[in-house]
Amino acid sequence: MAKHATPLLDQLESGPWPSFVSDIKQEAASRAKNVKGVDYQVPADACDDVLGIMELSYVHKRTHWKHGGIVGVFGYGGGVIGRYCDQPEMFPGVAHFHTIRVNQPGGKFYSTAYLNQLCDLWELRGSGLTNMHGSTGDIVFIGTTTPQLEEFFYELTHKIGQDLGGSGSNLRTPSDCIGEARCEYACYDTQALCYAMTQDYQDELHRPAFPYKFKFKFDGCPNCCVASIARSDMSFIGTWRDDIRIDQEAVKAYIGGEFKPNAGAHAGRDWGKFDIQKEVIDLCPTKCMWMDGGKLVIDNRECTRCMHCINVMPRALRIGEDKGLSILVGAKAPILDGAQMGSLLVPFIKVEEPYDEIKEVIENIWDWWMEEGKNRERLGELIKRQGFQKMLEVTGIDPMPQHVQEPRHNPYIFWREDEVPGGWQRDIKEFRKYHQR
Repeated sequence: MAKHATPLLDQLESGPWPSFVSDIKQEAASRAKNVKGVDYQVPADACDDVLGIMELSYVHKRTHWKHGGIVGVFGYGGGVIGRYCDQPEMFPGVAHFHTIRVNQPGGKFYSTAYLNQLCDLWELRGSGLTNMHGSTGDIVFIGTTTPQLEEFFYELTHKIGQDLGGSGSNLRTPSDCIGEARCEYACYDTQALCYAMTQDYQDELHRPAFPYKFKFKFDGCPNCCVASIARSDMSFIGTWRDDIRIDQEAVKAYIGGEFKPNAGAHAGRDWGKFDIQKEVIDLCPTKCMWMDGGKLVIDNRECTRCMHCINVMPRALRIGEDKGLSILVGAKAPILDGAQMGSLLVPFIKVEEPYDEIKEVIENIWDWWMEEGKNRERLGELIKRQGFQKMLEVTGIDPMPQHVQEPRHNPYIFWREDEVPGGWQRDIKEFRKYHQR
């Protein structure tokens, strides 16, 4: 029988979708009976008390969690998020209820043995509640007590061989898509680059020294499966700079109905006959494609690599062969100054070990942000405050047309004197002399 009455939470189980409330109740019942015979190192009624305090928050319409101080493991400034309950007498099982972030494997590949090790460890040292995965990418273990932090960390690192992720004002856990391991669209090895950045920037990951959080995300292609363009301070999105490859016979097969569009993703629903004009050509954002004498033609100079045509007709269209990545900067969620999408900084760069060109861009941006960024100011907010032009100066990247969002967006262009051609420099000097008389 449940320890606390939860009529408001119970309503969340009434819809057609799976409910986290049901999951917590299941874990609470399992721990109450100790069906696994675990020697719990945290209160066995922790899950019951999670439900109770959540119900109280719904009644009072305010949270009952508080941040009561900094907790962590020795030598690390991040990875543990302190959580305390402001009603410890009523809910002793969650008087301490810290969250631990664990660095996820590349591409989120798991073996069942590895998952069993993680779950067994968390049943023993924590509440048993997990989040697979957090928005940053980490494995998130929800709820343990302060004495168990070092015990958990030792077993995680020494017995399982996994590290903590990032939290606080540091480099957050780098996250990647499945990449070349299983995806034909991947333009670079996302897992190799993500692993290299994770290893090379351990100090930035574990010892907070930034103005605020900083996220890397690695997408193998513009389909953006880890949403890097929307959520990361620096996103690395695979792209190509030659032509889309076209199989004209396969194009005819799609038009003739022999191949199903979208790789048959909508099987079981009759959408009618495939119409290449309506479903592909008219939906091209730059109108760079058309049919000519039964053949599909693409003006690749106008293509923005949005991937829509390739997704609809994957057997007819393929990404180019000259592959690399684009670097975008400044994306974030709406915390202080509204949500922002990433802005293009490097249109194309080859992805070759030891990734020195990529690291140079990263470290120049960090130097600027750490010098100029305000407390809790994300990179995107600094760019907005000081200007994209300033960031180009500190990174040593020359301005180019791809940096312009739209023509005449800002009519005030400020030139340095050394950037103005010689004739203009003479005119400026004469103008100044005239006004000084």
